[in-house]
Amino acid sequence: MADEVILLDFLHSPFGMRVRIALAEKRVAFERREENLSNKSDFLLKANPVHGKVPVLIHNGKPVCESLVIVQYIDEAWKDKSPPLLPSDPYERAKARFWADFVDKKIYEIQRRLGWGPLKDRAIAKNELIECLKVLEVELGEKTYFGGESFNIVDIAFVPFSARFYAYETFGNFSMAVECPRLVRWVQRCMQKESVAKSLPTQQASYEYLLEREKQLGVL
Repeated sequence: MADEVILLDFLHSPFGMRVRIALAEKRVAFERREENLSNKSDFLLKANPVHGKVPVLIHNGKPVCESLVIVQYIDEAWKDKSPPLLPSDPYERAKARFWADFVDKKIYEIQRRLGWGPLKDRAIAKNELIECLKVLEVELGEKTYFGGESFNIVDIAFVPFSARFYAYETFGNFSMAVECPRLVRWVQRCMQKESVAKSLPTQQASYEYLLEREKQLGVL
């Protein structure tokens, strides 16, 4: 009997993109259901009653919430399918989890202030964002991916935010190519992977979405 896999998702959610990439990497067939975050479905609220957020992966009727938890679940539930999404070595696995968590706790929150925070705080947010991106650039070093030659959970956690690089540059008035050239080259390599290219919206679409969110939130 084939697995029933449903993904409750939103096109512009970087967290949903993570799950799409992980499922594609593992070649897991799934049904994607787009959610209206302004009018969430009863199905979503029942599947994730604690936070009511996407993404939610529903595997044979059982919901799994929170994107990084879902990515790790996918790696374990389909461990017979290559490639592995986390390193097998315990230390390397812990390190990968650390950097994926760094993206969650730093990049996302800072970019919210850069795009949707008060205008007077944007210069501070821009400097903090560049600083965090440079930390990630140092961790990447000269490796092909954050997992070395292997595309892993850190790449999956971070690459969805690369769809917003043009928006970051526009809102913050800086150049990613100047500030973080290694990350720009890393994005180019990641975009050569079908799992990434098909899961991320375009830079322009992401920018227009964030611009519309600004208007909705009354920032502009």
